[in-house]
Amino acid sequence: MSDKSQRRDLTKVLCLIPARSGSKGIPHKNVREVAGKPLMAWSIGHALASRRITRTIVSTDSEAYARVAREHGAETPFLRPAEFSGDQATDLDVFQHALNWLRVHEDYVPELCVHLRPTCPIRDATAIDEIVDLLSARPELDSVRTVTPVSHPPFKMWFRDDAGLLSPVVTVPGVKEPWNEPRQRLPPAYLQTANIDVVRTRVIVEQDSMSGQRIHGYVEPLFHDIDTPEELDRAACRLASGPNPVSDQGPKTFCFDIDGVIATKDTENDYARSGPVPVMINRIRRLHALGHRIILFTARGSMTGIDWQDVTRGQMRDWGVPYHELKFGKPAADFYVDDRLIRESDLDWFLPDRNSKEEEQT
Repeated sequence: MSDKSQRRDLTKVLCLIPARSGSKGIPHKNVREVAGKPLMAWSIGHALASRRITRTIVSTDSEAYARVAREHGAETPFLRPAEFSGDQATDLDVFQHALNWLRVHEDYVPELCVHLRPTCPIRDATAIDEIVDLLSARPELDSVRTVTPVSHPPFKMWFRDDAGLLSPVVTVPGVKEPWNEPRQRLPPAYLQTANIDVVRTRVIVEQDSMSGQRIHGYVEPLFHDIDTPEELDRAACRLASGPNPVSDQGPKTFCFDIDGVIATKDTENDYARSGPVPVMINRIRRLHALGHRIILFTARGSMTGIDWQDVTRGQMRDWGVPYHELKFGKPAADFYVDDRLIRESDLDWFLPDRNSKEEEQT
């Protein structure tokens, strides 16, 4: 008996990938080619690479989408009805429809359901297995979902009524006014990434919920959901670099703007008063240690005519910022457009130790 068959006998783990055809922000987003294959195919590949998933189904309302899904290894035993395919359809609608169809037509009832959204083409398949293993080993849990730390804590967010009065979005037990507290004194907060969700089938069926009440957070550093053409282009660049850009493609060249990235900004352009940004500096150190080429650039002096070279070089030295080249004379402007732009958190993709605590040091 094969390993796959043995896993089917032990635990039925269904992966459901919802891929409706009616995307408005990016038309036909789920089948748009990204780094050589349709967007949904990346999630299908992640499911097929999992050692714990025993069945992979794409739920779609389009026969053309279903054909694409089958070409990349997924099953499409049904087409999703129109009432579960519009803008207002929920994940719960989609999963309950699929589970009911499979129970009625195939007498198939999985124990666990894995939700992989096709708009997340970048994920670690081993994380799927870790999450399934975790939920299987913890019967008191209803579900596990991926979350990532947020840089802007919700404790400083407000609702504003029609009269302009503010009320806090979140309060903290035991803290009188969390909105007036330093961020370091507040508990860490997390944002669900929608990358991997695993839930017990009975929770979906009996509780009418995609999460239940006891939800475990699986922390991951990256957040790659695609909603805009810019995010689609960014993901395509990332995927084109291979599954492991560090080891598979060799050293890369990274260009970092100094002010607002490595250094804090001064409203009066007195760069001598700028301070370091430790999180970014630690990432640069790790990239440099891995053999990547680091180029720093700055517009300091472009508007004022003041020579900031000695101050800037001194700051980079004192702050411990390693680099191969420092460029001055970036054109002064209000906005910059770059087709290779990545966010601070995206750098973690190039750092093999994604659980490093180095960034937390100041």
